[in-house]
Amino acid sequence: MEWRDEGIILGLRKHGETSVIAEVMTRAHGRHMGIVRGGRSKRLQPVLQPGNSVDLVWRARLDEHLGQYQVELLNARAGHLMQSAIGLHGVQTMAALLRLLPERDSHPRLHDAFAIILDSFDAPEQAGALYVRFELAVLEDLGFGLDLSACAATGVRSDLVYVSPKSGRAVSSGAGAPWADRLLALPGFLTDRDVPCSDAGALAEAFRLTGYFLDRHVFEPRGIARPVSRESFCAAAVRALPERGESPARAVEAIT
Repeated sequence: MEWRDEGIILGLRKHGETSVIAEVMTRAHGRHMGIVRGGRSKRLQPVLQPGNSVDLVWRARLDEHLGQYQVELLNARAGHLMQSAIGLHGVQTMAALLRLLPERDSHPRLHDAFAIILDSFDAPEQAGALYVRFELAVLEDLGFGLDLSACAATGVRSDLVYVSPKSGRAVSSGAGAPWADRLLALPGFLTDRDVPCSDAGALAEAFRLTGYFLDRHVFEPRGIARPVSRESFCAAAVRALPERGESPARAVEAIT
């Protein structure tokens, strides 16, 4: 068995004295493991760093075997990612989310989004909003997608400002007003891509929204905690934006 694909390094673990088992988010073959012979060498260590894009050739006698990787570097991001809190915690958090997916299931959209977001960390004001959409995409691919297209009560497609914590559907301002204290806030940038995420409060609301449904549908049923790196990333991303009604410090306190 043999295939060739591109992928992004998620993590490594030692294998024998000189090799590693590389966990890679590939474009066509999903989250996939493979042995890299000599992966702890001076030549390959800089290549096999989380966040780097690589060209892969995977070989095994049978498809169900672990197999071996031949690896070539395509995009060396890791060194740059380590230079900021957003980059460092962001790559760790997205890797943790991708590990929620079944191994070897193809999710090309998530692979491509992963690469785009990693490259966006040079622009902290954009990174948080892109990452929230990544969490929404992960929820959707796991079968728990939110419906933010129309009001669950009236069917209208405008003035959507809440999300029902029970159904995961959007609710308009008028329909949700009597139960506002029971509903989750829906920031405008999540329903209209022409609306920028321009303040800390809106981003904090978005993190609270996706965090709630990740806890409810994914982390709690599996008996696992949110990644610690998510809290660190969210805090760094919120602090990168200007204040709205609440200060970034208060927004950070609300999501951690």
